[in-house]
Parts: sequence; C-alpha cells; structure tokens
Amino acid sequence: MYRVDPKQAVLEHVSKQSAADEKERRLSDQAEAIIAAPAERSISGAVVVGLAQVAEAVLLAALGYGIYEYYVELGQPAFYIPVILAACLLANVLFNAARAHRIAAYRTVFNQIGRVLIGWTLVMTVLTVGIFFFKAADLFSRVWLVSWYLGGAVLLVAFRIGLRALVQNWTAAGRLRRRTVIVGGGKDAETLIEQIKAGASNDILLLGLFDDRIDDRSPDIVAGYAKLGKVADLIEFARRTQVDLVMVSMPLSAEKRVLDMLTQLWVLPVDIRLSAHMSKLKFTDKAYSYVGDIAVFDMADRPISDWNLVFKWVFDKVVALTALILLSPVMVAAAIAVKLESKGPVFFMQNRHGFNNELIKIYKFRSMRTDMLDAGAAKLVTKGDPRVTRVGKFIRKTSIDELPQLFNVLKGELSIVGPRPHALQAKAENQLYYEAVEGYFARHRVKPGMTGWAQINGWRGETDTIDKIMQRVNHDLYYIEHWSLLFDLYIVAMTPVSLVAKNENAY
Repeated sequence: MYRVDPKQAVLEHVSKQSAADEKERRLSDQAEAIIAAPAERSISGAVVVGLAQVAEAVLLAALGYGIYEYYVELGQPAFYIPVILAACLLANVLFNAARAHRIAAYRTVFNQIGRVLIGWTLVMTVLTVGIFFFKAADLFSRVWLVSWYLGGAVLLVAFRIGLRALVQNWTAAGRLRRRTVIVGGGKDAETLIEQIKAGASNDILLLGLFDDRIDDRSPDIVAGYAKLGKVADLIEFARRTQVDLVMVSMPLSAEKRVLDMLTQLWVLPVDIRLSAHMSKLKFTDKAYSYVGDIAVFDMADRPISDWNLVFKWVFDKVVALTALILLSPVMVAAAIAVKLESKGPVFFMQNRHGFNNELIKIYKFRSMRTDMLDAGAAKLVTKGDPRVTRVGKFIRKTSIDELPQLFNVLKGELSIVGPRPHALQAKAENQLYYEAVEGYFARHRVKPGMTGWAQINGWRGETDTIDKIMQRVNHDLYYIEHWSLLFDLYIVAMTPVSLVAKNENAY
C-alpha cells in the first residue's frame, strides 16, 4: 500500500516554512463566500453506525427477554439470558458480515431489510440446531423461540425503516456528508469530480479546488467547481470553516508535488486521501480504503475522530467535574490568598491558540502584580521574577494557578490531556515559537490540554531556549501520534508525581 508519513516527509524533503505562511492571508472571493455561508455540523458516520448496532442489539435482547418474562412461567433465566445475549451477538456479527451496517446500506429499503432478515433467520437456525444437539429442548419453550423469531423479524423491519428515514433526513440536510476539497486541477480533477457525482455524492459535499498551478492545465472552473486558491490558502480556509476531507488528485509518480502538499497540510486536523483514479498500478483490495465508491489511499488521518472523539469528550467531562468537586477547597483557598495579598482581580484571562489555531481565552488564578501584568506573555516569567507575588510563586510552582482551566474543559475549549496552549507572543531566544520550531502548528490538530506528555516528562515551565520549546513540541507530536484513552489515564495519574519530581523549571 502506498503510504507517506507526513511528519517524515516534512523532515526529510522540505525546508522550513516561513512565518509568513502561517499568518492570515487574503483568500479569494469564492472562498470567503463559502466561509461566510452557514454550515451544518456533520455527524460522524462511524458513530451513527455504532449507535445503530447497539440500539438494534438492545431491542432484540429486550424483545427476547420480554417474551420470556411474559410467557415462560417456569423458565430458567440461567439458560435463557446467556442464549439471548449470544444470539444478539451472533446477529450483529452476521449483519456486519452482510455489510448491512453501513451508511450506504441504511439508505436502501429492500437491500438492507433482506440482508438482516436472512441474517436473523440464520441466527434462529443456529440456535435451534444448537438446542437440538445439546439435547436442551426441555429447557426452552418452542413458543418462545418462534415468537422471538417472528417478533424479531417485525422489529428489525420497523427499526430499519425508521433508521432509513432518519439517515435520509440527515443526508438531505447535508449532516452525513463530509465537507471536502480537492487538491489538484484540470482534467484529472474533472474525472475525480465525475466519480464523486456518480458514486459518492451522498457522502461528500464538495466545496471547491485548490491548486498551485496557474496555467492552462488548471482552469479557474473545473466541472462547475471554482478553484479557491493555492494549496497554502487551504490552511487558512480550513481554519475558518469546517473541512473534513482533502482529496488529492495527483498521480503516484508526482512524489515531489505530493510531498510539498503534505508539508503544508499535515498541520491541519483533516483526513487526507490520495485518489486512486490516476494510478495505472493495480493493488489488492486491502490496499485501498473507500470514500463512497471511490478507491483512495490513506495519507493522513485526523488524530482523534469518530468514537475516539466521543470517548475523549466523556473522559474530559467526567475528570473535570470530579476534579472541580475534589479540588474546590484548594481553589477557594487560592482565590482568597490571591485577593488578600494584592489588589486586582482573582482571575487572569489570556488569549491562546486552541484546536486548529482557534483563539480561546483561558482562565488562571492571577499570579502577578496587577500593575505588571503581561497579557501577551511577551516576556516569559523567570526565576525570581519581581512581577510574581509571593502567593503567585507558590501557585505557579504547584500549578494551582492552572486549576480554573477546568472550566475551559467544561466549555469544550480544552481537554484534560493535550499539548499545553502557549501565549500568542511567547518567544524562545527572541523568536516566536512558530518561527523557531518547524511544524509547530501541528500541535493544534487536537485540543490543547491542562496537562500533557511534555509536562510529565519535565518540559513544563520556562521555555527560554529553542531546544526547550523543540523538546516540548516533539513530546506533543508524539502524544498526538500515539493517543489512546489509556495514554490519557497514564498522563493524568503521573501529573501529580511530576509536579513534585520534575518542577525545577516551574516558577
């Protein structure tokens, strides 16, 4: 399978991007019009499929148990309940094997209903044969078995018809379509657009094209879609409006063009797919993934998406609420101490870069004298800094000043674990962080966090040298590439330890 590691491509093939490339640029009028238009937030197809599977299995199990409770007077729950659960599990496996749990299948009527009814019949056949071979006929009611089979068939038909109506409604509203742009132009992009219209129009909402070429090979309009700008413009475009998918219309042989494109786009939290329609090489089916009916090569994935995004959201909210309850006495004491020592507000608010470079305002307990506050953090706090109050020194050393950011987590602006958000004007050796470190903005492909992999490894506090900020960024990128819930749990568990054992740079 043809795969390119975006990070490796950046390090090995492309020189450092200039800071000007990361600053806001003037987009075309067509791009600005798309940004200004209201956009429905899309629903993850994987989440819809997962919820549909759970709902279907729960309904079948509830029906089976309900018939048992209603009819079987002297039943054996120790036998019935495991059999019901096993049958529902087998049904789910067969429905997936029949490809009946896919968004494309949910849009059909007879196709999906036929597949699930065949699967349900096979489940009942296996169950009946199993009861016969294990000589368990005396333990199970034949009326219960037939009733569950017939009732389950009716339930499946009704559920699938309702599911189809829901999916069709979301499709019509554009909520299941992924907002997509094409990188490339000319005849090759035209062919890709025709394929999208033929086999993936329900899965893709095409916004336009981006291409660096400005000659006859790349006209301004391709198959009715406008060229919105160059590839570099796509970075600003994707930061101002939702983009879920980038489809690249380039041949496999154009390695330099592909690497140049990845170098610019790997900082974005989007899926990047190379369309296989231009490849003359034929690979096995396992080499491809599919967008609708279009075969593609996976080049880069959003770090956290679909169910992982749901799990992380739940993790953040549960941990934040628990921490607020347990640490509320500490927060109240810190607020009182800050107020008693110096005049001014208890809280300090500061703009920082969040997910996908979005500006967020984070909360902290004020640790500096009011007349010496540095809202932009143009000058980093150093050891013995006269701007820091006595209370401020303690709460900064112990990171108590960061606890109000639990409210940022509840607002959805921060995660419990992630790359720490940096002040906009923070510098290392008189260079802004994004000027000093290549690929700096790739940290923002996930939500920033209150603690992170860099912090528990000792890279917290002052980052006055380029080496320190590079170490922090490298740890952040490692976290993004290796994220898992277990990794988050480990970082949360190790954070109190690191506050004591690795706090030499915190002041």
